[in-house]
Amino acid sequence: CGPLFFYILVHSTPSTLPLGIYCHVPFCAYTWDFCAFYQEKPHRRDLDRYLDAMDLEFAQIPTDRFVETVFWGGGTPGLLAAGDLERLGRSLLSRLAEPPLEWTIEMAPSTVKADKLEVLRDLGVTRISMGVQSFDPQLLQSLGRLHSPKQIYTAWERVQAAGFPQTNLDLMFAIPGQSIEQWEADIREAARLAPTHLSTYCLTFEEDTALYVKLSQGKVSIDEEKELRFYERGWELLNELGYAQYEISNFAQAGAECIHNTNTWRMHEWLGCGPSAASQYGGERYQRPANLDHWCAALESGEYPKTERVELDDDLLLADSIIFGLRMNAGVDLDVLQERFHASAHRRELEAALRRFESEGLVESKGPHYWLTHRGRLLCDAIGSALLDI
Repeated sequence: CGPLFFYILVHSTPSTLPLGIYCHVPFCAYTWDFCAFYQEKPHRRDLDRYLDAMDLEFAQIPTDRFVETVFWGGGTPGLLAAGDLERLGRSLLSRLAEPPLEWTIEMAPSTVKADKLEVLRDLGVTRISMGVQSFDPQLLQSLGRLHSPKQIYTAWERVQAAGFPQTNLDLMFAIPGQSIEQWEADIREAARLAPTHLSTYCLTFEEDTALYVKLSQGKVSIDEEKELRFYERGWELLNELGYAQYEISNFAQAGAECIHNTNTWRMHEWLGCGPSAASQYGGERYQRPANLDHWCAALESGEYPKTERVELDDDLLLADSIIFGLRMNAGVDLDVLQERFHASAHRRELEAALRRFESEGLVESKGPHYWLTHRGRLLCDAIGSALLDI
């Protein structure tokens, strides 16, 4: 981040900062063992009602703000038919003064079809993000995934042929029964396909998932020391293969970082559209109801319901900017954040904690600029919790 970026950030007001739009597509053909996101099996009536309600969501997008990024997640956005994708995209674009700088859509390999990709490219989508998880058929089966390695390769050929400027593959590690050698093989195979971006996620045991039930029944277990080995080997190998780490779980070729996510980690504003979608906008955080019927009924009656509502103040935004900012390799500049959020109540305590982490070899600094060391990145969740307590 250069001086110009910091000048713009410090001297901007929320109304002039770029705005992100997140669209949640809740439909999935199958509920994965590890997935805790809100999702529904698709039925035509529900799809039509969802699309009508999204028209109402998009009508709330302010016309005086530049929408820099759009992100469609789920669920499985790619499960929508080509015509439905086009309707959703055209409805969104009708509210924007100009196309977004970056537009990402998540797709599962089994949903990638040529007609859908053609529609998305024509809409102006700039990045296809495909949830591969693994190329190993046994590991895919253990996760409850429907796609096969053959479907991954077929889908990837279609994505490449469609000519999107940016591509991402998601990989997962610490899968029960997975060896370090299998993890290395997945990374090498993903890099061989040459996406511009790679995301790697440690398998987590979320409540209300089939995997969590297996954990509680003792059918699977967590090995934290092995998880750390997966982390370290992944970081090392991805660097060797030409993917620079810019956040704990994200790696990119030069210029291919995900702007939508980095803006989110820097506590910019975004509007969430769709059932269960979260927003940070207008001085508060909130979610839409995680229920398709309740969400649709509210919008149809002219209401825009907000659940889990939290009012934002400068101290909270400062703390979150530090916690999420430290997940990025670029780190944080306390002077910039101080001026941006005008928060001073906890600056001294936060700085003292960072100095303590520095003495423990977890953080490095240069003046007011702090970033995590290699060891610190391995313990980023614990560091974040300690800062949050302050």
